Amino acid sequence: MPMILFIVIIGAAAGFLATRLMKVQADVPTTIAIGVVGSVVGWAILRVLVSVTGAVAMFVGAVLGAVLLLWLWQRYGPK
Repeated sequence: MPMILFIVIIGAAAGFLATRLMKVQADVPTTIAIGVVGSVVGWAILRVLVSVTGAVAMFVGAVLGAVLLLWLWQRYGPK
């Protein structure tokens, strides 16, 4: 039950801030609903972005590691 209360409080704050930023007049239940649904949507978007950028970062790291290894091999390896 505390988690649901936490989600509602965060949703209310997020909805309040979003309605003020967008200059939208809404009643309290609508503001809370906007905040809760918006936080779920935002969480999903961030999860996808983190997973995509995580995979891209892993690929970039792998390429940089391979380039470094090749450079070291060419520089100090068998001649």
